[in-house]
Amino acid sequence: MAWSLRRHTLTRIFFALSLVFFVRLLFYPSSWNPTPSTFLEIQEYNVFERVTGSDKTLNVQKHKNLQSRMGRDERPDIFEDFISNGVADYWQRFQKPYIKGKETTHMDVQSVLTSIEHLLSLNGWVAAYCPTLARPFGQNKNQDEDAYDDLAREDHLFYIAIAIHSADHFLVDQLAVIVQLAKRLGTSNLFVSMLDYDSTDSTSTLTDLCEAVLTLLGVPFRIRRVPGMTEDPTAAYYPSEEAYMRNLALEPLGELYHKRNIKFHRVIWLKGFTCPNDILETIKVSIANEAAMVCGMDWAEFNGFFIFSDRWRTRDIHGDQFRQSRSSSKPDAVPPRDEVGAARYIDHLPFQVFCCEAGTHIVDPAQSYYKGIQYRYGEDYHNVSSSDPQPPRPSDASCLDSTQAWFCRDLWISKALEGVKDDEVSDESSRQKKKNAPKQNSPKQDAPKQDASKDTPSIVRRQPPPVDPDANAGSDYDAMPDEDLHFEDLPVGRLSIPNSVYEPARILINPRCVTTYAGVSHTQLALDLFGTGDDDGAEGNATKYVLEDWEGAPEVFVCQEQSQTGGRKASKTQRLLGFSIHDELERL
Repeated sequence: MAWSLRRHTLTRIFFALSLVFFVRLLFYPSSWNPTPSTFLEIQEYNVFERVTGSDKTLNVQKHKNLQSRMGRDERPDIFEDFISNGVADYWQRFQKPYIKGKETTHMDVQSVLTSIEHLLSLNGWVAAYCPTLARPFGQNKNQDEDAYDDLAREDHLFYIAIAIHSADHFLVDQLAVIVQLAKRLGTSNLFVSMLDYDSTDSTSTLTDLCEAVLTLLGVPFRIRRVPGMTEDPTAAYYPSEEAYMRNLALEPLGELYHKRNIKFHRVIWLKGFTCPNDILETIKVSIANEAAMVCGMDWAEFNGFFIFSDRWRTRDIHGDQFRQSRSSSKPDAVPPRDEVGAARYIDHLPFQVFCCEAGTHIVDPAQSYYKGIQYRYGEDYHNVSSSDPQPPRPSDASCLDSTQAWFCRDLWISKALEGVKDDEVSDESSRQKKKNAPKQNSPKQDAPKQDASKDTPSIVRRQPPPVDPDANAGSDYDAMPDEDLHFEDLPVGRLSIPNSVYEPARILINPRCVTTYAGVSHTQLALDLFGTGDDDGAEGNATKYVLEDWEGAPEVFVCQEQSQTGGRKASKTQRLLGFSIHDELERL
């Protein structure tokens, strides 16, 4: 009898605990997290949402955690009293006296709607001139709001990422661009991630403005401020800071994917200032080519003219650097050095590159971030703040370049994992590999090189170009000028398995998507690049957005590296470095 009562008691306790556990699962989100990231804000679906098939839209009214602010700068400033007093005065004189009850709520709603209408017309300072800028192929005739309705009809989700470091000189215009994109694509189709990395100017105040505007418009966002990685400039390694900032800016992308199964169609990295139509056009170029990444081009103003900037991260499809080219350069001196790329640049058409990040760029997360590709950097750099001497590095050591250059190479390797372009070539390469393999088993790193008697390596020698006074202007001051090249003679023989065998990563530059910086005359730049009217001579080229032929990765590229700490302005060196996709795959 006692055992029977004890059993019934245990049954009731078990039933009660089960009921509590079920209710908790049904009405409260789970804290279980299957991913290693430190997710802080986005809530997972609870059981009730899963059972009812809750939608996967970015509804900020339903999911309040889709709008968040982290690490706000709470330091006092000289205008703090003026702002707080002004807010209190507005509330006491213009708001509170008119709040009588429910019957007056429609007035407040109308005030909010009027404010939102005004905000949707926000054009900033530079952005207001975008509709008047020259563009080829009759694009000026399609500057109205209906030109990109097809993107809105497809109802895709777009993720806008901004990494800010003391860049208050164009943040207001970037906000205006975001507002215009929200107006075109829908406020619930965007997620904005702003990362303020240790800014010392008025960026923190302007991010307060961004928070207010995005909150009123109902645009999902996360605005986050983080301190610098190190206070000692000599101990700061710029590529590691780059990777740190970018991965943090992408953190909500991972949270939404893992916790709510929300997938974004494209990620828009907003840099400097870019016109909204140029961004929308670059998205269409990305979609039409199924591209992993499409970049714009940024230009810096220097001594009254404009030069192509950000050469540290850009390489043409042959692995070469872009020229220090003016926006008004003749056809034989345009930025890309390969013939096909130069020809398409002259016609204002997208062209293939080995790597890019010149200004605002579009990334397909399905080909990158959702595959686990993150921004990284070379870790064998030397800390100059230590007393240890820098150890010698072998000539074939990995390139200590920008985190974007690592990202590009990871895109090529990831695409190569999908297979080869031609089965016959693959079979022939496999037979050649077996033929040259040693009879006994040996580690991969000890595999013999291809017989030199068959293919004698050629010696690559390059002469530095004449001194160019335009070097290192604008945002490109962290890239060393071409006249400082000190290439080593690099033996380059035929690879046992050529890069052209593998599926190519689709990385493009859209030369019509231009990015500028503070003090740049966007109007004059557009005239230099595109002339004063429609490009009638290139009629029909607007349909040539899609590349028909895609080249494989180059077997050698210009490695511009920062091997020591010292921040963004640390000295850099350049060398030619081989790039074998097969060898990279063997290391995986």
